Amino acid sequence: MTESWRERALAVMPVGSSTNSKAPSLLPEEPEVIVRGRGCRVWDDRGREFIDFRCALGPITLGYADPRVDEAIRRQLDDGILFGHPHPLETTTAELFCSMVPGAEAARFLKTGGEALAAVIRIARAHTRRDRVVQIGYNGWLNSLAAGARVLPGAVSDSIPGVPAALAALHHAVDWDDRETLDRLFAEQGSEIALILVAADYPSIPASAGFYAYLRELADRHGALLAYDEMVTGFRVALGGMAEFTGVLPDLAVHGKGVANGMPLSVYSGRRDVLGVLDRGEVVVTSTYGGETLSLAAASTTMTILRDEDVPAKLRRSGERMQAGLNALFEDAGVALRLDGHPTCPQFVGDGALIDAFLRASFAHGVSFYRVVYVNAAHTADDLDEALRRAAAAIEDIA
Repeated sequence: MTESWRERALAVMPVGSSTNSKAPSLLPEEPEVIVRGRGCRVWDDRGREFIDFRCALGPITLGYADPRVDEAIRRQLDDGILFGHPHPLETTTAELFCSMVPGAEAARFLKTGGEALAAVIRIARAHTRRDRVVQIGYNGWLNSLAAGARVLPGAVSDSIPGVPAALAALHHAVDWDDRETLDRLFAEQGSEIALILVAADYPSIPASAGFYAYLRELADRHGALLAYDEMVTGFRVALGGMAEFTGVLPDLAVHGKGVANGMPLSVYSGRRDVLGVLDRGEVVVTSTYGGETLSLAAASTTMTILRDEDVPAKLRRSGERMQAGLNALFEDAGVALRLDGHPTCPQFVGDGALIDAFLRASFAHGVSFYRVVYVNAAHTADDLDEALRRAAAAIEDIA
């Protein structure tokens, strides 16, 4: 019997993928590997075609192999990828980003969300001269603690394997909109808290403005900074992310998914005075590959298209069509699932085993869903209608 890609990967790679969420768990219906993508469709190694709503876990906002982005990469490739001095694209891409994102007075680049979030935490600690960080939602894997994280038997309640207890004790994981815990935490330790770092809870995004306003007031009252983890929400829920959507400005923010249509790039941005700790040399955040030109060229083209073609509005319309259609199918079939949240990144809500059964059946009918459903600009009305017909067949299988 021929060894599968999954078996080969597990033999040489922990988890079977460099990205935990990409490792397939619903085989054989789920693809083991994807070998090609175009527009809103992807193909696996067996030649199966899927209408895709995973969008590389969010970064593909324009569509796979968008010709305009690909051409920008090819043009820059002819001139070089990386140099020993800054390339003009570093400046022009930062200028473009800051012109589009509310609250971004300055910006710098890294490659991944995790390292950009770590940078923001270090910058906040240096600026405030405080050590404690409040984290709401998943804010990357580096030296951080997520609410509800799995701990080893016997471990202290505020620790996670691989993070020293002394460091974990400075990170306070709080659930979404748990104002009672936040009020108590700030009453007890507010003078020691440097930063509130918040990632939006996907199902709660439509009604999130009040919570963000509360966090802004809480941070200001206690002299802490407020940072937005915009890895998913930036350039998706609105061009300016949650800052634009809620009308509440942060002091710092991290973007990544959506900035460069799949090329590896993250952005940390915010108030110029806060980021001034970098100019003064109080904090060192640096990376050889931060100014890599292919990703910057892709980002400049992607962000320009997002702005000029009002892509977030298109994503919202497509997402509304998909969200309403799926919820109607679930209700008609008596299946206790819903797709809740902002239409550009709604999340399946219901029993976990039932969600898995639906995802498995959807793969079998040629639709690739994730727990969060991402539309991209290449999804046409016909694509969405076809996906809903296939989803209806999947629902019939599990009903």
